[in-house]
Amino acid sequence: MNSIAMTTETLATRVWVEKRIVFLELTDGRIIGFPADRFRILSQASDAALQKVELRLSGYALRWEELDEDLTVQGVLEGRFQLPLPALKVA
Repeated sequence: MNSIAMTTETLATRVWVEKRIVFLELTDGRIIGFPADRFRILSQASDAALQKVELRLSGYALRWEELDEDLTVQGVLEGRFQLPLPALKVA
């Protein structure tokens, strides 16, 4: 018996930024967030510039026009970040 596995990508329905964390509300109801500082261009952006994010391609991508930066929702979900997390300071 042949079976075809169908994969569907999760899309975003909403995006916003709080305290340099980019939040996505996904079509499956989840809300996830990631530090903007995990991406080179976003890590150098002002807080005001980070706020100017838009959903593009029916929720497939994030776009910062002013910064000329695009990220795919799927890439974020898969953890394809450009920069490592900063080291935690232990007291």
